Amino acid sequence: MTDDVRDSLIPYDEIVQEALRAVVGRVLGQIGSTDGLPGDHHFYITFKTQSVGVVIPPHLLAKFPDEMTIVLQNRYWDLQVADDHFSVGLSFNQIPSTLVIPYSAITAFVDPSVDFGLQFHVDDSEWDDILSDDDESSAADHRPEITTEDGSNVVTVDFGKKR
Repeated sequence: MTDDVRDSLIPYDEIVQEALRAVVGRVLGQIGSTDGLPGDHHFYITFKTQSVGVVIPPHLLAKFPDEMTIVLQNRYWDLQVADDHFSVGLSFNQIPSTLVIPYSAITAFVDPSVDFGLQFHVDDSEWDDILSDDDESSAADHRPEITTEDGSNVVTVDFGKKR
């Protein structure tokens, strides 16, 4: 047996990231079909505002040109959940707004009431660098970094981090 690590022809990193993003969609779908969040549950959802498919008002884009975190707790409305995105009504400085957020734009999903969270890496330019890299680097250089904090349910998945 050799120590050579071969490049995978199966995109494991993309498959895992897609599956974890499906968790977000499934959770939002469950609360979207009810009269709100059960118990003390509430969500912090962080997303890249410039990602393809994100629709937010211009004043929010000006204030958050890279990344934004929204909170789904008490004051949200019209939560609509689709296979690849969700939309929700929120108020910012008493201005009602509807946001459309593809799951692919999400960088973090946290439910602090039960110490659960998922973090995602969203950096298309870094992926382009990795996918176009012609050198003889090993697959270990591109392996996702997965960490957990002391007994919590927080999982960090960083698919673009070079070691």
